[in-house]
Amino acid sequence: MERLQKFMARCGVASRRQAEKMIIAGRVSVNSRVVLEPGHKIDPENDQVLVDGRHIRPEAEKVYILLHKPEGYVTTVHDPQGRPTVLDLVNRAPQLQWIRLFPVGRLDYNTTGLLLLTNDGGLAYALTHPRYQVEKTYEVLVKGVPSSDALTALRKGILLEDGLTAPAKVDIFAFKAGNAILRLVIHEGRKRQVRRMCQAIGHPVLALQRIALGPLKLGCLEPGAFRRLSGEELRLLKSIESQIVKKGEADAAGKER
Repeated sequence: MERLQKFMARCGVASRRQAEKMIIAGRVSVNSRVVLEPGHKIDPENDQVLVDGRHIRPEAEKVYILLHKPEGYVTTVHDPQGRPTVLDLVNRAPQLQWIRLFPVGRLDYNTTGLLLLTNDGGLAYALTHPRYQVEKTYEVLVKGVPSSDALTALRKGILLEDGLTAPAKVDIFAFKAGNAILRLVIHEGRKRQVRRMCQAIGHPVLALQRIALGPLKLGCLEPGAFRRLSGEELRLLKSIESQIVKKGEADAAGKER
C-alpha cells in the first residue's frame, strides 16, 4: 500500500505537498470515489487514480531540468490569471512537450535564477521540505549598505509576521551604485522570505537572483535557457534524497519504539 500523495508525486503530477493540496481540493478520485484525505492509502497495482478526470500512472522516464528563470514568469504549472509560466519556456523543446514536469519550490514573479523542474516527486519532496534544510543561495541587490548590526540580525534570525526565521548566512559580496549586493544563504522556503527579511532590516530588495540550490549552481546559463542535469549533479541530488529517506526511516522507527 502507498499513500496517495506519494503515488501522485511518483507519477509526476506534482510534488507531495502540492499533491496534498489537490487532494483536499477534491480533484482526485480513487476507483471512481473522490478522496479528500491526503493520507489515504492505495494499491498502486490495482487501484485506478484520476486527477481532474485524467488517469495517472508512474512515468517511465525521470527528467531533471535546470532552468534560469527570467523575470515575468510565474513558478506554477498553470496560472489562473493567464500569465506566462516557467513551463512555457521548457515546453518549446519538442522532447519535453509530453512530459509532465513541475517546478521544485518557487521563485517570485520578479525573482530570477536557478529553478529545478522534474517529474520526480520523491526528489522534489526531499529538496523542498523545510525539515531537511537544503540550502538555497541568493545574490541580493539591496538599497543602501547594511551595517554590521543589520547583517548580524539576519544571521541570528528575523522576526516576521509568520514567525522567527532560521539564522541565515550572509555577507556583502559587492557594491553597485552606492548599494550593496549580498550573498545570502537560507534553508527555509517561506513566501517572499528574502525580500521580507531585507525589508525588516531597512534595506529593501532591488534585484534578487537565486544562484544555487543545494549542490546545483546556476553558472553562466542565460535567462530563459535550460539544460538537463549532468550525471554528477544528479548523483549529488540522489545522495541528498537517500540521506533524507534514511533519516525519515530512523525517525519513524524511533517513534514506534
